[in-house]
Amino acid sequence: MTQASNQYSIAQARDRFTQLVHEAEQGNAVEVTRRGQRVAVLVSAEEYDRLRQPKPCFSEAVLAWRKEFGLDTREEDEEDREFEAIMDTVRDKSPGPELFEW
Repeated sequence: MTQASNQYSIAQARDRFTQLVHEAEQGNAVEVTRRGQRVAVLVSAEEYDRLRQPKPCFSEAVLAWRKEFGLDTREEDEEDREFEAIMDTVRDKSPGPELFEW
């Protein structure tokens, strides 16, 4: 993760490029601006690689989370059955409203 960033205009960045590369290597993001607006950010290769890593889809993330906390092999217990029994008394088992047809 990068630390606080520094801002430089394009002209300043051109004049101090070597220094800015060293800043980025140390974990400081360097923002480059044009007329006061950010147009680029210089970060370390390590940070760039971290940002480019593919992100898992939601289902993969949930499965990984369940595995990390040992929930993927968890057996149903008495408390689960009691909860389901309570929910069965609360759930509306009717088929729902009639469908509207034109």
